[in-house]
Amino acid sequence: MKQFDIEEVKNFIAIQSPETKVYLGTDSERVKVGNQWFADYTLAVVVHIDGNHGCKIFGNVTRERDFDPKADKPSMRLMQEVYKVSDLFHELADVLQDRHVEVHLDINPSERYKSSVVVQQAVGYIKGTCNIDAQVKPNAFAASYAADRLKFILAN
Repeated sequence: MKQFDIEEVKNFIAIQSPETKVYLGTDSERVKVGNQWFADYTLAVVVHIDGNHGCKIFGNVTRERDFDPKADKPSMRLMQEVYKVSDLFHELADVLQDRHVEVHLDINPSERYKSSVVVQQAVGYIKGTCNIDAQVKPNAFAASYAADRLKFILAN
């Protein structure tokens, strides 16, 4: 799996203008290896340069054992995504001060989707630990698009 260098990410953000916006996204995918289930967790840091120029995207993919007893109730895996993006926020906190920062979660609030089972818990956790309001689908592009696509690029 692919890990980014957190110092490289911090250094890149630090040299950008105060108008630069930072979006932190997370996504996961359940995979079976042998007879065991694992989850590939992807973190994305989208740095929108000056808030109106191009972006630089940093990505990180890790594989961990998935302990959700039922695939149709992915509460543990989804909350692990939330914990990971919260940890990333805190690792970057010193370079995020005074910047526009958003945390994006790949969670759909519609009850038609499995991820809705953790929406309140996940949003509350981010509010409590990061002191910002998390974005969920359809407003969570750093999770739904950036992290989702990075998984396929970085895992190979």
